[in-house]
Amino acid sequence: MDTMITLKDAGLIILGISLLALIFSGICLLHNLTATAKSMNKILKDTEIISGIAAERSKDADKLIGEVSKSVGSATETVKLNKAVISAIVIIANSLAFLKNLFKKGKKTKTD
Repeated sequence: MDTMITLKDAGLIILGISLLALIFSGICLLHNLTATAKSMNKILKDTEIISGIAAERSKDADKLIGEVSKSVGSATETVKLNKAVISAIVIIANSLAFLKNLFKKGKKTKTD
């Protein structure tokens, strides 16, 4: 028995085999894609949790920076006030020293 395969039949056979290979490749691709999608979903959930924690910590840090800023401002005001007080004390001390020297000079001139 001789069977003849025409070029048309050979092309259809090759086309059918290629179609089966393409279907098999597509099934493997979809299987890998679902595994990747599950993994990506887990990563996105973890990222959501981490970003929530980061947002809370940034709010805490913002409050802390505000409090530190207020503390530094009040410390600066205190230093400015103390500087004024110290300047006044120095001026009074210089005035007293000047008066002391003035009285010493006045006593020396009276005895001479």
